[in-house]
Amino acid sequence: MSDAQESTANETSNEMSTASDRILDAALNHVPFDGWSTTTLRAAIAEAGVAPALGRALFPRGGVDLALAYHDRGDRAMLARLEETDLTALRFRDRIATAVRFRLEAVEDRDLVRRGMALFALPMHAGDGTKAVWGTCDRIWTALGDSSDDVNWYTKRATLSGVYSSTLLFWLGDDSEGHEATWAFLDRRIDNVMQFETVKAKVNENPFLKPFLAVPNRLLGQIKAPVGGESLFPGRVFRK
Repeated sequence: MSDAQESTANETSNEMSTASDRILDAALNHVPFDGWSTTTLRAAIAEAGVAPALGRALFPRGGVDLALAYHDRGDRAMLARLEETDLTALRFRDRIATAVRFRLEAVEDRDLVRRGMALFALPMHAGDGTKAVWGTCDRIWTALGDSSDDVNWYTKRATLSGVYSSTLLFWLGDDSEGHEATWAFLDRRIDNVMQFETVKAKVNENPFLKPFLAVPNRLLGQIKAPVGGESLFPGRVFRK
């Protein structure tokens, strides 16, 4: 690609990104009333002054793509805040708690999340919701320096997905000052995970159990984390 072509491509990408942000900004006022829907998308496109054809191209599946864009915006806000925060003095479990807290605090209006959960509860969109939560947890682990490339890559993200999802549900109904009840709930969930990891480590180190765990551990050891460009979900199994 020539320099001129690359420059044109970058300009087009920036214009589309700007248009997408304008549509999403306009949509936020409509979501509490009309949900993450085609009705909201149409109104947002008109208010943003974006050509209808471009708006539909940016959000081809309508409200669900709009909701996913909002979720991605929250993830990016969390990552930006993590980059600006010095976490070196914190224990690793507290770094995870901080990241989850930053992600929840990136939400401007809890009604937007409630509407999103209602949308992703529908069978046809449940996979999108699960993938969005998984993606958030993957971003947290990656931002915190996780370098695992085996089955632990999956277990870390699956466990954090459970912690994040349960904390999100608690947070939606939390009216305590400064959401202190939510942060206490989050700490308890992470403590539970740490206790489980401790038990798991002791089981693996137990000389009496090692013969029984040899085959399962060997099979699990063949599972590898996805590499660049692959889906977040399926891994690679190496066979000799």
